[in-house]
Amino acid sequence: MFTLLYFVILIFCIVIHEVSHGLAAKAQGDDTAEYAGRLTLNPVRHIDPIGTVLLPLFLVLTRSPIVFGWALPVPFNPLNLRNQRWGPAFVAIAGPFSNLTLAALFSVLIRFASPLGLESAVPFFAVIAYLNIVLALFNLVPIPPLDGSKILLAVAGNRMSWETIALFERYGIMLIILFLFFAFPLIQPLFPKTFLLFAGPDGLAGLETFLSLLKGLPR
Repeated sequence: MFTLLYFVILIFCIVIHEVSHGLAAKAQGDDTAEYAGRLTLNPVRHIDPIGTVLLPLFLVLTRSPIVFGWALPVPFNPLNLRNQRWGPAFVAIAGPFSNLTLAALFSVLIRFASPLGLESAVPFFAVIAYLNIVLALFNLVPIPPLDGSKILLAVAGNRMSWETIALFERYGIMLIILFLFFAFPLIQPLFPKTFLLFAGPDGLAGLETFLSLLKGLPR
């Protein structure tokens, strides 16, 4: 039950992340995502068989210390954006921003759970907040196709040639794999530290309770 709940929460966090990209593009004048039917919270419209289903489910079932995934990228046309220089970066950062917003919202619920009579829901709130923090921070890594790479390209501007950008994007998946194997431990401590900053000790205790239930261990 808790494995399924964890998996469902992750999928909807990913979907909200992708829809936020489309909404940011629409706000800047590009309706590509809307015409493609991607401005919807219906997960069926966003599912990538590997990134949204197989990989997260595998990580959950193997009790991986970190669970992440991705959905089908929401399409947008950068030529339609009002701001040609920074528009793609605004679209890119909308995804992590949506995740951090959700993390902040559920962290507030955790901090006020006692006066609101919601103590029993704290583990549920905690896992939502934590997963959104993981998705936000991971997507800010500046490696294609992660959102951080779009922000990096906008900051670099004309200082990077199209050949360099193409090379950067062509080997993005390989770079991500290398990052996961060799550099991921460098950012992994940021997840619980950021979560503690958002949700406080009660949130951390709630997260540990949920993970104990997920692993079938006693509270």
